Parts: sequence; C-alpha cells; structure tokens
Amino acid sequence: MQITGLFHIAIKTRQLATTVGFYVQVIGLHTVERPDFGYPGAWLATPDGVAIIHIYAGGPALGPDGHVPCGTAAIDHVSLSATGYHEFRERFANAGLDWREFIVPGTSLWQLFVYDPSGVQLELTFDGRVENGPQPDMSDHRVYRAGDSFFNPDLYRHLGS
Repeated sequence: MQITGLFHIAIKTRQLATTVGFYVQVIGLHTVERPDFGYPGAWLATPDGVAIIHIYAGGPALGPDGHVPCGTAAIDHVSLSATGYHEFRERFANAGLDWREFIVPGTSLWQLFVYDPSGVQLELTFDGRVENGPQPDMSDHRVYRAGDSFFNPDLYRHLGS
C-alpha cells in the first residue's frame, strides 16, 4: 500500500469564468471535458491532459453561511512543478498580477508565488539549474515571506471576460 501522487485539487469559486481564465490565460493549463455533476465547474489539465485542478461553483461551493469561501484556510498553498520561470513572471506582470519570488535555501529550487481569483495561493517550483536568465528577485519588495498575504481580489476582474 502506498500513495503514488496527487490526483487533483478542487477549488470552490464564486467567479467561475474569472477563475478558469486565470488558470488558462496566466498559468497555462487548458480545459478538458468534465462530467455533468449537475452544477457548474471546469477541469483544468496539464499539456498531457491530466486534470490536476477541478473548479466548481454554484450550490456545492457554498459554505454553511451561504457564501463561497475565499482563501486557502488551513492549506497554506498548492505547489505545482513548472518550467519557464521568467516566462511566468512575464505572464503575471502582463496580467497585472502581484507575485513573490524565492530561492529555497541550500537547493537549486526557484519559486514563484501567486494567488488565483479565489484567494488560493499557488507556488510554482522550478529547477534553477535548467532555467535561463537571472535568479529570483530576493529584494525586500519581491521576496516571499511565509504567512504574509499579498492577495488583492481587484487584480483579477479582467480575466475570464
């Protein structure tokens, strides 16, 4: 018996089109066919077609108070392995989003942190040994600090339209 990997994460949203727009336009995933569960949603996949992020809205997304929760709650962030560090930074900038950067001490891992429209923090992790260009910006205004939120929901209004 063993765990063999992460199958997917599921994210609740009150802004389905905006959230799908973020994951497609900024993160670079693509939509794949999703079963009809009887409520709105989307499955977002890697280039090889593996649906790693499931988005859902409507009734099942509502919390006990009748509102869709925002943020990651007890889960601090979701980490995705990636390539193209500088291209992602450029995408974030072009989309008008804020992000943070980090080098994992004692390793060759470079990281970018960004929020999705529902306030879920994503960590994109790169092997710095194979990335071209300068190292991550570890200056005071750009460095990632665990526990410091920089989420601003107003930055996502243009996605999905």
